[in-house]
Amino acid sequence: MTPDEILRAPSMPLASPSFPRGPYRFVDREYFIISYLTDAAAIRAALPEPLEPLEDPVVHYEWIRMPDSSGFGDYTETGVVIPCRFQGRICSFTAQMYLNDEAPIAAGREIWGFPKKYAHPKFVLKTDTVIGTLDYAGERVATGTMAYKHNQVTDMGAVLAAMTRQQINLKLIPHVDGNPAICQLVGYELTEITLKGAWTSPARLHLVPHANAPVADLPVREVVSGTHYIADLTLPFGRVLHDYLG
Repeated sequence: MTPDEILRAPSMPLASPSFPRGPYRFVDREYFIISYLTDAAAIRAALPEPLEPLEDPVVHYEWIRMPDSSGFGDYTETGVVIPCRFQGRICSFTAQMYLNDEAPIAAGREIWGFPKKYAHPKFVLKTDTVIGTLDYAGERVATGTMAYKHNQVTDMGAVLAAMTRQQINLKLIPHVDGNPAICQLVGYELTEITLKGAWTSPARLHLVPHANAPVADLPVREVVSGTHYIADLTLPFGRVLHDYLG
């Protein structure tokens, strides 16, 4: 295999790449988001500088169901997103993510620096209740519930504004000697969004302390809202916002 052929490979391993070249299109991507108040000190501990906390200590715990994802297939993920500021602009920092599909784990970590780990999240509708769970190493770590479609969102602009907000990851990849080779804040925005429906309803969230899935390190003090929406969208490539290595 020639050097040119090697450089055209989209990802590792060379014999059977884990994911194709992007950008990546998602159809009928379904979100279940519980927004809640937590401890300000816990948010500060989870946010890498120079990201700055907002005045209100709000966290979004998310389940996302992806039945049709180009290059990645059919999977579910869950995790913690923290609203914050970067250079005066309100953004969203992805603090933790857990999912059940190797391809988006590899692509997410290697391209954008998503903090993805393999686990067993579920996002289902049972009778009148939207239910999200996360199991890690055979133990239940998170349970979220929300009444099904109680209130249709009329201001789709607010949902679209949240979806198109700059999102930020911490990309940390070691060199062959174990020292950091890449240490960056990476930014991106979702594009080509078609919002198909959005609803709010009463919601509850229970988080259980776990050493390898520490979602409960941002404890639930008060649930603010539950939101459920469905959209088609594109995940484009990102850009470096801050390089810790200079």
